[in-house]
Amino acid sequence: MLNDSNFEISTDRRRLDVAMIYRFLSEESTWAVGISRDIVERSIDNSLCFGGFVDGRQVAFARVITDYATFGNMVDVFVLPEYRGHGYSKRLVQAIVDHPSLQGLRRFMLATSNAHGLYTRFGFTQLAKPETIMERYFPNIYLT
Repeated sequence: MLNDSNFEISTDRRRLDVAMIYRFLSEESTWAVGISRDIVERSIDNSLCFGGFVDGRQVAFARVITDYATFGNMVDVFVLPEYRGHGYSKRLVQAIVDHPSLQGLRRFMLATSNAHGLYTRFGFTQLAKPETIMERYFPNIYLT
């Protein structure tokens, strides 16, 4: 069993293991299979990113797309399968919602197909007014 005290969260982009993030998103995620490395790199460059590390190895990731004033969207949240079950996702989401640059946002959103219980404990709910939210959604855009 891993010692939870060894889990560290950082927003320092220089520490991110972009190859691991790309591999997970493009091969193992349920939302970005087939995504190109270029798109992953551009998404990292244009987001507030959070890396989760155990003994210096990156094992978790999340990013927030935000204007730092009114809106944020949490995306690409994952913990590598072999590191799940240690509470790292809870600590990662807590670090995100507590981050000083993300305070006072009028709307903070995310989409999830299987982690509603995780996000509910941090105040995320179903849409208050779903009739006001619209989207352009291309679920298979990364598949060639």
